[in-house]
Amino acid sequence: MDPRTYLFVPGNRPERFAKALASGADAVVLDLEDAVAPEAKGAARDAIAQWSREADDADRARIVVRINDAHSSSFADDLRLLRDARIAAVMLPKAESAAQVQAVRAAAPAAGVLALIESARGIVQAHQVAEADGVVRLVFGTLDYALDLDLDIVDSPEGLSYAAGVLAVASRVAGLAAPVAGVTPQLDDEQRLLADLAWSRRHGFGAKLCIHPRQVAPIHAALAPSAQAIEWARRVLAAESASPGAAQLDGRMIDRPVVLQAQRTLRRAER
Repeated sequence: MDPRTYLFVPGNRPERFAKALASGADAVVLDLEDAVAPEAKGAARDAIAQWSREADDADRARIVVRINDAHSSSFADDLRLLRDARIAAVMLPKAESAAQVQAVRAAAPAAGVLALIESARGIVQAHQVAEADGVVRLVFGTLDYALDLDLDIVDSPEGLSYAAGVLAVASRVAGLAAPVAGVTPQLDDEQRLLADLAWSRRHGFGAKLCIHPRQVAPIHAALAPSAQAIEWARRVLAAESASPGAAQLDGRMIDRPVVLQAQRTLRRAER
């Protein structure tokens, strides 16, 4: 199933890679971009290449490498890393065109691309990026997007609503998994973390970026269906099985969207 959580780890801290994989996060993002100073990026690439040579297939399947953006002086070196290492997924920051995705795919044809949308131009091009060959998911870089538009999102995420809707619709039209919500930088504020997650769910998102292992478990718990939702889903499917196409539950007809919602709820509960 598609990851619910993506946990960032600086690419130049290889001693943390195994800990991140053991954190319970569905996917781990080895970062070559914001978390790594320019003078440390070469060492980070070397560390990721070394890890990739020694990792087993199960761990490698859970790893995403966030490279530097297409306009960065580090982009070409990052592409060489992708060519030489067996990387299953790549996060492309500041994604603004299908051509940028194609450059990544040329270096790593087998890697899935998570396109990180962080600018007004990226939102305008979101449908083209989502349709680009190799893109597996859109990710919302909320902090950089807010910076690009000079938005104050500290007290309210209202200014992000339009862009969030665009990413959700573009993902659905392209047949991608629901997009990934941006980070919550307040490490010790679980209430804010869950409020951010609830806001993103209302806007059609299905996963979230994490910057600390302690953010993972609360997100997974919040995304799990409640006991009442699970019981409702079971009753819906039981009624549909007993009377296909003409089922009723609690005096209401059960049409196909309700059945599909019940099935989705139980799939989420299985996790």
